[in-house]
Amino acid sequence: MLSRIAESLFWIGRYVERADDTARILDVHTQRLVEDPWIDERRACANLLALMGAPCAEEEADTERVLATLAFDRSSPSSITGALSAARENARGAREVLSAEIWESLNVTHNALPQQRTMARRYGPHSLFRFVRERSAMVFGLADATMSRDESWLFLILGRSLERVDMTARMLSTRVLAGDAAPSWTLVLRSTGAYEPYLRTYRGAVNSSRAAEFLLLDRLFPRSVFASLEQAEGCLAELERANVREGHRVGVAGEAHRIVGRARTMLEFMQTDEILAKLPTRLDELQRTCSLASEAVTSRFFTEQAPQIWVPESVG
Repeated sequence: MLSRIAESLFWIGRYVERADDTARILDVHTQRLVEDPWIDERRACANLLALMGAPCAEEEADTERVLATLAFDRSSPSSITGALSAARENARGAREVLSAEIWESLNVTHNALPQQRTMARRYGPHSLFRFVRERSAMVFGLADATMSRDESWLFLILGRSLERVDMTARMLSTRVLAGDAAPSWTLVLRSTGAYEPYLRTYRGAVNSSRAAEFLLLDRLFPRSVFASLEQAEGCLAELERANVREGHRVGVAGEAHRIVGRARTMLEFMQTDEILAKLPTRLDELQRTCSLASEAVTSRFFTEQAPQIWVPESVG
C-alpha cells in the first residue's frame, strides 16, 4: 500500500474518533453546567480547555469560549468541526481503498456541519453532539461491514485505537485533576458510554475506584484503555507481518509495537491499587504513549524514503 494512502486511513480513524469523543465530553460538560447552579463555570471551562490542549486564562473561559474552541473552530483539527473536515479531506485521497458508503457518510457529515452549527447556536449544542456521535458510529460501522480485513482496515482501526486511548485518558483526567470543578464519576462514565456497561458489571452504585478501574482495565468494554491498547497492538503486529523489510526478522517488534506493548503490559501486570495510587502520573504516561506511538508509526510506515540509486563502480 502507498504510504500516502496508509497515512490518510490512519488519520481518518483518529479524526473521526476525536470528533466522537470530544462531542461526548462537551455534551456532559454543558449538561453539567445546566444541572448544577453552584458550579464555578469559568473554572470548569478553563480546566476543560487545558486538558484538551487549548489553555486560556480562567477569567476568559466560559461556555461560549469552550464551544468556539472545541466544537466550531474549522481551522483546528482538535475541534469537532475541524476533525470531521480533516477526516473528509483525508478520505478524498484514499477513495480507492474506502468503500463508497464510507466516503458518502463522511461527505454527507461534512456538508451537514454548517446547518448543524446554526441549529446548535439557535436551540442548544446537544443536537450537534448527538449528530456527531451518530455519524461517527455510522462511519466505523460501515468500516466493519464493508472493508476487507487487510492493511486498509488495520491502519484505520490503529488510528482509532490510539486516539481512543488518548481521549479516554483525557476524560479520566477531567475527574482526577480538576479538583472541586471536577465532574462526578457518573458523568465521566456517561461521557465514555460506559455507564450502563459499568452497572451491568458491578451491579451497584458508582464507586470511584471501580469506575477508574473499569475505564482503565476492563478487557471487554471497547473504550477502556486496556482494550484499546490491545487492539492497537494487534493491528501493529499484523502490519509488521505484512510489511517485513530486508534486515527485519519476522516476530521482532517495531518501535511503535514496543511502545504500545509496554503500556499494555504495565496495565495488565501492575497491581490495580498501585495504578490508582499514582493515577495522574499513569494518565500522563498514557497520553505520552499515544504521542510517541503515533510518531513511531509515522516513521515506520508513512515517511517516504528516497529511492536507492545504484552507481556502477568506475572502470580503471
